[in-house]
Amino acid sequence: MRRWGKLLAMLLIAAWSLGPIALIAASSIKPARDIFAVPARWVFTPTLAHYAALFAKWPDFLAGLWNSTLVAAGATVLAVAASTVSGYAHSRFRSSAMDGAALLLILVRLIPPIVCTLPLFPIVNALGLADTHWVLIVLYATFFVSLGTYVMRAFIDQVPRELDEAASVDGAGRWAILFRIVAPVAAPGMLAVAVFVLVYAWNEYLFAFIFTARHAKTAPLVLAEMVGAFDGVDWGVLFAASTVQLLPVLGFVLLMQRHLVAGLAAGATKG
Repeated sequence: MRRWGKLLAMLLIAAWSLGPIALIAASSIKPARDIFAVPARWVFTPTLAHYAALFAKWPDFLAGLWNSTLVAAGATVLAVAASTVSGYAHSRFRSSAMDGAALLLILVRLIPPIVCTLPLFPIVNALGLADTHWVLIVLYATFFVSLGTYVMRAFIDQVPRELDEAASVDGAGRWAILFRIVAPVAAPGMLAVAVFVLVYAWNEYLFAFIFTARHAKTAPLVLAEMVGAFDGVDWGVLFAASTVQLLPVLGFVLLMQRHLVAGLAAGATKG
């Protein structure tokens, strides 16, 4: 009974999580008259008309997807690199100053992003970074370095210090020890951080709305424009766009699921 209870709980959680995604994907291929039919129509003739209308009416959507790809990839690389270096420093150099820095990371992460937008806006304009990919890459990476640092420190703590000492005796410097000895062993943690940052950067709306206008506009902004269109919301097109925007990151997470779960489990059980 206990095993069946766990199975039922897992099925309910999966239905709760995947149900809305399946509903959006199904609505994207429904005829317009069937999307909000009452009672709901589960048997229908699939159509790709909404996808054709999406790329015909909203050419900015493809550009938004490309911008989202650039921003998410750049933020992921930057956040993983910075978190790895920071996690190594917090793991190997323990002191009261480092403990204070770790506390500061937590405090910074607790600040709501909206609070930072007003003071950042004139700085971004002064640096000439407004409406560029770089401003989003730096902001997204910055907001995840704190969490990434703690994740990486948990993994790097499991790497024996004797490996550092042996490499140092052989003449390796700190950077060589980090990237040649420590980083390969802590790769599952780097992958976990990468997934978190990628999902956040791919779906983030607030910073993209405030700091971009046209050249670096991401896919979530285009989706918001579809909702606020003057001629009304074309729900079939909106569901099609949501499905296209969801598929890349969902595919990446599913592809990396085994490594991600293994990495998080290792970090949780070896701490």
